[in-house]
Amino acid sequence: MATTTIWFLSLLFLPSFLLALFKHKNRRRQHQRKPPSPPGFPIIGNLHQLGELPHQSLCRLSKKYGPVMFLKLGTVPTVVVSSSETAKQALKVYDLHCCSRPPLAGTRDLSYNYLDIAFSPFDDYWKELRKMCVQELFSAKRVHLIQPIKDEEVKRLIDSVSESASHKTPVNLSEKFLDLTVSVICKAAFGLSFHGTVLNTDRFDKLIREAFLFLGSFSASDFFPNGGRVIDRLTGLQGRRERSVRDLDAFYEQMFDLHKQGNKEGVEDFVDLLLRLEKEETVLGYGKLTRNHIKAILMNVLLGAINTSAITMTWAMAELMRNPRAMKKVQSEIRNQIGRKSTISLDDMEQLQYLKMVVKETWRLHPPAPLLVPREVMSEFEINGYKIQPKTMLYVNAWAIGRDPDTWKDPEVFLPERFMDNDIDAKGQNFELLPFGSGRRLCPGMYMGTTMVEFGLANMLSQFDWKLPEGMNVEDIDMQESPGLTVGKKVDLSLVPVKY
Repeated sequence: MATTTIWFLSLLFLPSFLLALFKHKNRRRQHQRKPPSPPGFPIIGNLHQLGELPHQSLCRLSKKYGPVMFLKLGTVPTVVVSSSETAKQALKVYDLHCCSRPPLAGTRDLSYNYLDIAFSPFDDYWKELRKMCVQELFSAKRVHLIQPIKDEEVKRLIDSVSESASHKTPVNLSEKFLDLTVSVICKAAFGLSFHGTVLNTDRFDKLIREAFLFLGSFSASDFFPNGGRVIDRLTGLQGRRERSVRDLDAFYEQMFDLHKQGNKEGVEDFVDLLLRLEKEETVLGYGKLTRNHIKAILMNVLLGAINTSAITMTWAMAELMRNPRAMKKVQSEIRNQIGRKSTISLDDMEQLQYLKMVVKETWRLHPPAPLLVPREVMSEFEINGYKIQPKTMLYVNAWAIGRDPDTWKDPEVFLPERFMDNDIDAKGQNFELLPFGSGRRLCPGMYMGTTMVEFGLANMLSQFDWKLPEGMNVEDIDMQESPGLTVGKKVDLSLVPVKY
């Protein structure tokens, strides 16, 4: 009787037991599964789905496959995160697991992020060099010390634009903002002025534009390590990239020669410091500072500080022209603050709260590096329950996060006031807004970049009113993006200045 009862109970509860076992195994499989992935092709994987503007293509795919998405880019396993929640997990919770850099061909050839690639982010050498760069270039103290340089270069810009205003001719603001940042950064960091020297602005602009073009271009060797470089040579990309490297190298050597001749003021700038440390065979951590390291540091400073600031100022002016209400409001704030003064001080800048909202709103819609800089996973971790394996390339789609309707109301609308009632900033702790990244890879030039953008815009908006060229309407402003590592306007922004 007891045996019959046991069998009866076993049969009664067997389906429940099997169902519970199935659910447990299913949960375990789900717990260990890869993120969802769009179907791909043999060999190329999902490369064909990236398109000319990968951040936009990946944003569209994430709407179907979710905020954690797995792709196979050639032979490279890749994960893309596209929400503030998943970005927080990757950049904060598991920052330690994925703060390495993948050795991309373009960055390797141009020495860009050489230090990030060659050294662990926990290595003493890497730490000391990063600390030195921050102290000598990007600290708040240093930014305040270079304010006279910004005053001088902005005055030069105002004089140039005033001449166009007197003739009522359009000004190419994309070029003007790039010239401004080139002049300020190079004079502040390298002690060089492009005005009246052999290091002319046109030549330097060309070098910078080419470098960014190659850094943002498709490179077969990035995704097909075995044989990819052969493809790059056949397409001509490798040869063009090598020429760019030689041109940049020659530029650096010319700059070093000028520094060795000594400067009239006798003040040691950043390049002087690096050259002195090289000459003294200074040991940082376990390695000596070499000439190649100096060039790599300068490449980081040039490409990281110059183009991004100019891009943001250009996008901000374009958005303000498309939104006259916001334009009028920000100009009124600036003009009321400075009164009849001819120059804007740092104290004035701190009071321009609406301008700061305009800049943040510009970063939300137009982050200069929409996919940030890729990371490489060093040790296994999970995002939303999905296993992320070592050697996986990880992208954070800051462009998609800035336009996420689950985070932002009316995300496609330019509305600076959305920042009035919240404390979201761009310092890397609010993952809804990530123009400078976050975690161990947070951009060290964040403060310098922010003040450069705000100062440049404040002067252009206070000194001039702006009109569209004759025959052009607001709807005609082209807001298409240009492809590349950093994303600016595809068509330069030209406006007619009217002296205020």
